[in-house]
Amino acid sequence: MNAKFLCLVLAASISGPTLADRIAQEPVKPIEPVKVDEPAKVELGKKLFFDPRLSRSGFISCNSCHNLSMGGSDNLPTSIGHNWQKGPINSPTVLNSSLNVAQFWDGRAANLQEQAAGPISNPMEMAFTHALAIDVLRSIPAYREEFAAIYGDDPISLDNVTDAIAAFEETLVTPNSRFDQWLKGDDKAITEQELAGYQTFKEVGCVACHYGPALGGTSFQRMGIVEPYVTDNPAEGRVAVTGKDADRFSFKVPTLRNVELTYPYFHDGAYWNLEEAVDVMARLQLGRKLEDKDIANMTAFLKTLTGDQPDFAIPQLPPSTAETPRPVPFATE
Repeated sequence: MNAKFLCLVLAASISGPTLADRIAQEPVKPIEPVKVDEPAKVELGKKLFFDPRLSRSGFISCNSCHNLSMGGSDNLPTSIGHNWQKGPINSPTVLNSSLNVAQFWDGRAANLQEQAAGPISNPMEMAFTHALAIDVLRSIPAYREEFAAIYGDDPISLDNVTDAIAAFEETLVTPNSRFDQWLKGDDKAITEQELAGYQTFKEVGCVACHYGPALGGTSFQRMGIVEPYVTDNPAEGRVAVTGKDADRFSFKVPTLRNVELTYPYFHDGAYWNLEEAVDVMARLQLGRKLEDKDIANMTAFLKTLTGDQPDFAIPQLPPSTAETPRPVPFATE
């Protein structure tokens, strides 16, 4: 055997796992960029996502609670809705939400399209009715033209509105985080501290719930397995959907992608500090009291999960006409 070839073989054998091996062996997988097959529908969905005319007041849009410049959330413990009402639960990020097994903390919506219909008619959120929201859209010529081009005859319906919003939301993925770069073979993409934090993340058992491309979103778990979680928040979790007492205080496991941007944390938004959130989860869910160094390392790892944020510009919304119903300002009702 040629000596040079033998050296190459030996070097390859001791250089560590290949790219394919690393991705296959790790419980966390990279997020892949989205492929847009229907750009016109996505663009229409973007306009609807930003359009406050889908709300009773004319001031609240999907982006109000899922702000794309703030990690897809609103950085509030619970969102502020119609007439300054304080919502009952923390607003989860819309980024990478297409990777969730279901939508909302309790999973009451099976998919993004079903979820998109909820806030429009929720009296504490956008506080409109579906019928009136559709009437508003039908009164706007530019929307009529766009819907007709995509959906054909009699196109402006609730199903088509939510389908377009869902199509846009499916594009809101965040690939190319530093950790994804490491998964794909770039050993210099993360530091020794961040890698140590990932090892601790696996060793203490966090990956039992936070795994896959989104590091979460694929299961429901009780909040407070080892120790009870004490909160004043009234949300009871998945029991509201299933009616089973065993599901009381079970919530969808949140994604950890972009977690440094989506504070405050948990369904009640009770913790603003990521280090505190790591400590609470380790104690309550795993029965582990982590040392300060381990918390610092895990926090450093979690910050490597921030990926490329959606590249978007707030769209120019179609102008209203004289026939458009006038919204009632929520602050003076």
